[in-house]
Amino acid sequence: MFAVRGRRIPAEEALVVADACGEALAGQEGVGGAVDPADARAVVLLSGGLDSAVCLALARAAGRRCFALTVRYGQRHAAELRAAERVAAALGAEQHLELALDLRAIGGSALTDTIAVPKARSAEQIGRGVPVTYVPARNTLLLSCALAWAEVLDARHIYLGVNALDYSGYPDCRPAFIAAFQALADQATAMGTERGARLIIEAPLLALDKAEIVRQGLALGVDFGLTHSCYDPLPEGHPCGACDACLLRRKGFAAAGAVDPLPYPVEDAS
Repeated sequence: MFAVRGRRIPAEEALVVADACGEALAGQEGVGGAVDPADARAVVLLSGGLDSAVCLALARAAGRRCFALTVRYGQRHAAELRAAERVAAALGAEQHLELALDLRAIGGSALTDTIAVPKARSAEQIGRGVPVTYVPARNTLLLSCALAWAEVLDARHIYLGVNALDYSGYPDCRPAFIAAFQALADQATAMGTERGARLIIEAPLLALDKAEIVRQGLALGVDFGLTHSCYDPLPEGHPCGACDACLLRRKGFAAAGAVDPLPYPVEDAS
């Protein structure tokens, strides 16, 4: 087993993580240090949620020139798209690109189809199996879009805010997935095959739980009031407080000893 910030992951996954994510996973050693100009550009996948906001803040703190990419894939929680605009502006992204990739025609997820979003599930239920909020192959598609833009920008890094210890069963938030996409990126670009320039997939939150992510964001000055995490927001755009995303977020703030600035319709996050 391998311990990261008080949490433990299997040794074989730790090796995968270290290879796939480089210095970003190992305590973000590069934060605050000088960055080679040739290595400065980064594409950051920005959903507008808590995790991706912290990921953008980490990339900025590491001295990256950040190009934020938000994908409008037909998600029912469109309030997240407006949040992405706010976060990109607040955290100093050089450019914020919103790309349309409508997955509603494919469906198969409570986020893109007429499937009910689960509410008020226990921690045990949330951690069991792949939930109906899983969007088939979403992170593969999002990373592919980021890979294309990164190659055009001559960026050497792609950041995404997945975490494997709080992943709610999503298969495309796991260390093995990140390592597999890194291998694909090495072979799928002219940058890698012709120029020998590696484009690194950075997942700096991969071994952190939600409380650790909240603390990291607060330390970096992230305004979490700008973010949106809810899968099924109320008509006025406020979070429902009871979907898996809301419950994990609220429990993360509570465990971090911090106050979530978002308004919730219920008092108890348990």
